[in-house]
Amino acid sequence: MTPDNMIQTIGISKTVTTAQGELQILKPISFEVKAGESVAIVGASGSGKSTLLSLLAGLDQVSEGKIYLDQQALHDMDEEQRAQLRGAKVGFIFQSFMLVQSLTALENIMLPAEIVGYPDAKKRAQDILELVGLGHRGSHYPNQLSGGEQQRVAIARAFITKPKILFADEPTGNLDAANSDKVEKLLFELNRDSNTTLILVTHDQELAAKCQRQLHMQAGELTEPLANPESTATNKESSTEQLTPNDTQQRQVG
Repeated sequence: MTPDNMIQTIGISKTVTTAQGELQILKPISFEVKAGESVAIVGASGSGKSTLLSLLAGLDQVSEGKIYLDQQALHDMDEEQRAQLRGAKVGFIFQSFMLVQSLTALENIMLPAEIVGYPDAKKRAQDILELVGLGHRGSHYPNQLSGGEQQRVAIARAFITKPKILFADEPTGNLDAANSDKVEKLLFELNRDSNTTLILVTHDQELAAKCQRQLHMQAGELTEPLANPESTATNKESSTEQLTPNDTQQRQVG
């Protein structure tokens, strides 16, 4: 694995067993993401985007292939080892927020830091709560917060351990335009200021365009648009490259 790659996949695929037989959700995929990059994965519902995100974050296991996360072989780890790696290096923002309803906003943010044993979890949580503009809402429970506020709490929770990698599944999917703008700004500010590698799944083409690279998922296959060398200001054309086990060299877009 190249030292400046935060993520590298080699021929990863996912197959599940159904009543009708085996179903291949992801076809073999190989690609690389450098440390500090922002990458959007876009595609229609059911194309395999969230499945890929779960595999990269160690929330699910590949059927075949290899995943290296910050130089570590994720594919060789058991569930306990993957959980330890996530706690040390990974933040994950779920589309449905996944806040603990019995905990306050501050306590939800503290939780990952307490799990990994940070001695200053409460102060760190309060500081990041202020950063996301919710310092006055720390004592409130999730059902007392708006959708936008809950998402900002979820983002704060994902960042409290200062993860090297942040995965976000439709981070603005449940939000109105005003709150979407706030969340987008926050994501990219934290990505830039912390040099965190950002991988997000989205249907929002405008959000995807703000990332350094855009990958497209269709029917379990991942492709990346490449700039056409012959394109001009008046005639912009593009080609598409499939990311396969035999071709792991990617060109950065944007």
